[in-house]
Amino acid sequence: MSESIRTVTPSRLIKAVKGAINTRRAVMIWSAPGCGKSDIIHQIGVELNRPVIDIRLALYDPSDIKGFPYFDPVSKSMKWAPSSELPKDEFSNAIIFLDEIVSAAPSTQAAAYQLVLNYKVGEYNLPKDCAIVAAGNRASDRGVVYKMPSPLSNRFTHLELKVDVDEWIEYAISKSFHKDVVGYISHMKQDLFTFDPKASGHAFATPRTWEFTSQFLKQEDENGEETTTDLISGTIGDGLTIKFNSFRKTSAKLPKAMDVLNGKVNKLETKEIGALCALVVSLAYEINDLYLKKDKNFWKYLDVLFDFQMNHLPVELNIMSLKTIMKTFNVKIDPLKLTNFDKLYTKYGKYIFSSYFNETTA
Repeated sequence: MSESIRTVTPSRLIKAVKGAINTRRAVMIWSAPGCGKSDIIHQIGVELNRPVIDIRLALYDPSDIKGFPYFDPVSKSMKWAPSSELPKDEFSNAIIFLDEIVSAAPSTQAAAYQLVLNYKVGEYNLPKDCAIVAAGNRASDRGVVYKMPSPLSNRFTHLELKVDVDEWIEYAISKSFHKDVVGYISHMKQDLFTFDPKASGHAFATPRTWEFTSQFLKQEDENGEETTTDLISGTIGDGLTIKFNSFRKTSAKLPKAMDVLNGKVNKLETKEIGALCALVVSLAYEINDLYLKKDKNFWKYLDVLFDFQMNHLPVELNIMSLKTIMKTFNVKIDPLKLTNFDKLYTKYGKYIFSSYFNETTA
């Protein structure tokens, strides 16, 4: 894409798309493969309470958009039967998601001209509360794409989605990705996205393929270690899998989360930051689970956790843990129920607690 295209992170893209929907303007989202364009649109649909009608234009003929002509015996003239994919309810507020639009043949893209600009096509009018969002890969990404015709391009507001590691880590934790995936990427941030359009390999790392990797790891007990390694290698690439498995061997030496929370762990055998990131994530997952279950010993466990982390982990991992527990998982901290809160606040208050208590008491 042209350098003039505005590049935004996922969180900024969500805000921009919502703003465009509010003004009933169509948005075109560009990105490399596997960056999460489709997931973001479906997330927006959930947040705005709007159904998402996912139309993969690459699979469509022009008549699938414009409709099919038929002879109307009443008017004795040719009319168009509108596409069954488009909403018929005049009160619909659906998001019409034209995915893979630049992978569609030029004739199909041309059929979308009127729909995108005027929210109508032929005799069909899109309900006034519907919105249009499109997405596609860039021409430089080695995918099957056609150049978007200038008349269609001029009908969109164009934004390019970029990978943001910090936002992805927060997302991965909120979705309970496997702790080793989150821990590895927290330390090896450059490995979140390794796509190179000039490379000849088929497997490469993207936010999408790391999510696949997390799913494979959660089934490792069932599929076996060798099969899991084969699947991961076929997903993120062989070289990166070797690095990742080496990291996993180190993190496997770490204590179990509940052993830490029960006060059974007084030292750590490794100081490798990536492995410690995985431990922090594992502990945060456990604390959140205990919080949601309203475990009677929750505050005791939290006290033990904070003491353990202050004694054994570097500042940046303590901050990561606090942000994950309080902001990502929204665990409500009660200072009066923690014996070590004063010490915790003295060490990390300026990094997180001030803004946290301002937000929770607003």
